[in-house]
Amino acid sequence: MTSEQVVRASELISSFKSRIDEPLKTWQGRLRVGVDLGTANVVVAVVDETGQPVAGALKPAQVVRDGLVVDYVGAVNIVRRLVENLRATLGAELLTAATAVPPGTGDRDSRATRYVVESSELQVVNVVDEPTAASAVLGVRDGAVVDVGGGTTGISILKEGEVVYTADEPTGGTHFTLVISGHYGLPFHEAEAMKLDPGRQPELLPLVRPVMEKVAAIVRRHLQGWDVPTVYLVGGAFSFHGFVEVMERHLDVPVLCPPEPLLVTPLGIALCCPAG
Repeated sequence: MTSEQVVRASELISSFKSRIDEPLKTWQGRLRVGVDLGTANVVVAVVDETGQPVAGALKPAQVVRDGLVVDYVGAVNIVRRLVENLRATLGAELLTAATAVPPGTGDRDSRATRYVVESSELQVVNVVDEPTAASAVLGVRDGAVVDVGGGTTGISILKEGEVVYTADEPTGGTHFTLVISGHYGLPFHEAEAMKLDPGRQPELLPLVRPVMEKVAAIVRRHLQGWDVPTVYLVGGAFSFHGFVEVMERHLDVPVLCPPEPLLVTPLGIALCCPAG
């Protein structure tokens, strides 16, 4: 990425974050929607024809596990509620959407994700893999995008703007929570709250560092044999204190983590929704 691309990506992400609380009142052309069904959060992003973030919504949820929809009714209810609220807030039609799945997801599981989104009276016009969606925000032409969410680590390698390799393995931020839960003898939801508390993260880092190192080892293995100039880190797990530094120490290539890594993929999904 050039310095201009870094600035542009940071501005887009920051704009999307602000639009979650303060949607735009005017925009250009037809609105495009991106729906990200994550292991820890469901995020809906809305952009206009120019790619400008217009609105967004986020709901913590446990309806997906390891990239697969495990609570179909719960997922449908959450997406419907978020989309209906956005329609009401914007006073506009939301007709078409894109969604995303982990790399290598089979047709059956991809269809489940599509059906959840279509339950909100959205026509799904594109289904992409999550790291590829993130690259739409970051403007990556050459490098690897690593998307670590709650349940999985997804990897896409790009050459001259084309995806040449994808992989996905079931290790992510939920595994941090399980380690914390086991160590302190806490219910999952209490361990999750502890994990998300920035003030507690430095003391929790030694506990979850082995999971971080496992993620780094997964990424390192999949990068073997590829000429990757930079690794781009996205996904909510990278909001945890010290994770980016662990990746830097264990990979042989430079790493870059944009601001608000949780929001990169949902925004990219919306950008992957065709404007026509």
